Formats: sequence, structure tokens, C-alpha cells
Amino acid sequence: MEWDWNFVAEIMPTLLQGLRLTLLVTLLSAVVAAGLGLAFAILRRSENRLIAAPVGLVIEFIRGTPLLVQLYFIFYVLPDIGIVLPPLAAGVIGMGLHYATYTAEVYRAGIENVPRDQWEAARATNLTPRQTWIHVIVPQAVPPMIPALANYLIAMFKETPLLSAITVLELMNQAKSVANSSYRYIEPMTMVGMFFLAMSLVSVVILRWLEHRFGRLAK
Repeated sequence: MEWDWNFVAEIMPTLLQGLRLTLLVTLLSAVVAAGLGLAFAILRRSENRLIAAPVGLVIEFIRGTPLLVQLYFIFYVLPDIGIVLPPLAAGVIGMGLHYATYTAEVYRAGIENVPRDQWEAARATNLTPRQTWIHVIVPQAVPPMIPALANYLIAMFKETPLLSAITVLELMNQAKSVANSSYRYIEPMTMVGMFFLAMSLVSVVILRWLEHRFGRLAK
């Protein structure tokens, strides 16, 4: 089958629509993963075993099961108990929750790298636990984590084709739809690969800049 540039031009608007949705899902999932991961990390450090132990079990369970299985469960199984989510919401929640368990470990390592005297200084100045976390610990712990968190952002972008399993019309699903209707696979699938490669290369450049900018703070 020969390459047809006219066909590429014809399908490009559909592929770009899928790309926009892919980027949206990635960014929303990243926000969920970043916020929920921080919550997991803080709760897992709790001195109350009734809090820390269940959170630890949840993290290990989610990390120990495939993302695709989790997406199927959220989208296809939860409706059996009355919880019905739109495909986009199910995808964002599934990916965000899955990667939150990984970002939690990044946060944990960053928090543990904060010098102990910073905790002691916060107590000495009568800061509340909430004030200690917000004004002392998190500002020092987060910058060195940024390169590692950016790596997970790239990984989430690459995992978005899994969302086609729950009918999210992201880039891969749009390409499959075009290919199935036209019986031409070389152009849509090649363009999908090029889009992912281009975005990954841009992300790598940004990641290298972040490592250069913030990596020194981790030393």
C-alpha cells in the first residue's frame, strides 16, 4: 500500500482532535496523581497505624494490578453498583489514581530528605502540623522531586492509548476508527506514532531542563 498524502490531509483534523483529548486527559490525570499522591504520602507517614496501614495496602494493591484492569473496573464494573462515570472521567480517575501510588513514593523520598532540624525548628516556633507541612516541608521537598514527577507525566502520556478500551476518543482510538472505516492503516497509525514521538521528544527536552534547574536542589 502506497503512502497517500491526500488521505493524511483528510484525516488530520480527526487525529488532531484526538491529540487534543489525549493531552487534556494527560494533564488532568497528572493533577489528580500529583494531589492524591501527596495525600497518600502524608497519610502513609502517619503515626496512627489505623491510618498508615490501610493506605499502604491500598497503594500496594493499586501498584500490583495493571492499569488496564483498573480502567475496566471503573468503567464497566462500578455501574453494577450504581456508580456510572463518563468515559473521560473514568479515564482521568483511573490514570490519576494509578499514578498517584507512584508519585506517592516520590513524595515520600522527597519528604524524608528534608533535614530533621527543619521539623524541629517548626516545632520550636510552635507551628501547627498543617503550617509545618505547607510552609516548611512541602516547599523544600517538592523542587527536587520535579524531574521524577515529570517522568511520570511522560509515562502517563504514553499510556493514554489504553483509554481506547473504555471508549475515550483519544488519539489512538480516533486513528483506529479512521483505519477501520477506510481500510487504510499505514497513514493513521504512522501519524499516531509520529505524534507520540514528537510529544515525547519535546517532553524529554523539558525534562532535561527541569533536571538541570532543580536537580541541584536535591544535592
